[in-house]
Amino acid sequence: MIADAMAHFPLPTLTPSGSRENAMRTVTVILAFLLQPLLAHGQPLPAGALADYQLGGGYPPPAGVTVVVRDSTDQPAPGSFNICYVNGFQTQPGVDWPADLLVPAPAGAPLADPGWPDEFLLDISTTENRAANLALIMPAISACADKGFDAIEFDNLDSYTRAEGRLSLEDALSFASLLVGAARDLGLASGQKNTPELGSRGRDEVGFGFAVVEECHRWRECSAYTDIYGAGQVLGIEYTDDLRGSFTDACADPDRPESLILRDRKLAPAGAAGHVFRACAPLR
Repeated sequence: MIADAMAHFPLPTLTPSGSRENAMRTVTVILAFLLQPLLAHGQPLPAGALADYQLGGGYPPPAGVTVVVRDSTDQPAPGSFNICYVNGFQTQPGVDWPADLLVPAPAGAPLADPGWPDEFLLDISTTENRAANLALIMPAISACADKGFDAIEFDNLDSYTRAEGRLSLEDALSFASLLVGAARDLGLASGQKNTPELGSRGRDEVGFGFAVVEECHRWRECSAYTDIYGAGQVLGIEYTDDLRGSFTDACADPDRPESLILRDRKLAPAGAAGHVFRACAPLR
């Protein structure tokens, strides 16, 4: 890369009278050239990150945890890199939403997520609907920034796969770009949530800097994320009720993220019934 930079921007020869200013300008241009890939695809997560997924309620992070994911209604964990959960593509349970901004089911009622019947899919199929839905999500994004979170995880990026043909991957990418841009304007990095079908487009077109992925070992999808973002910029969660083999097997997966944890499906807080938290040893 340095050779490429020198070929594009050869350093000037200093004359006795001095052209220090020109030389410094050229050096600055070369540095910008060298840093361009890093700026385009930054690595927001701290090196050697180990995450805990605390959407069921915050609690003191376990020993060794440096990254914590919490809901936007919660507070960040002091001393950690904090990721704020925002339901970016579906409604939150119990939250009213304009019916004309939701995907309609064939019978006319809003289309619900089959796995979460109290969440309804946002209609992001038009420029106008995307703008209107973004305006309704902005308070949650702003709350993440105001509380001091470092990044956002926008959930249900894959809602188009449940939309019965009424949404497309392109719709999801377009809306994701709006969400990521809004977060960026407030100083927040954004993470891709699941959706291996994106390939590199989530990073290159949308601007995601990392990924939060559920059950990538279970579904043999880990490389779809680690090949794009790198093992250190992917946070993996496996669940106790649907493991492929054992958690030891998941930790031995050569394609796994550096941070891979085992959690109970309800993400219960520490001390609550059913709480489980285990973490793979660091990659060598």
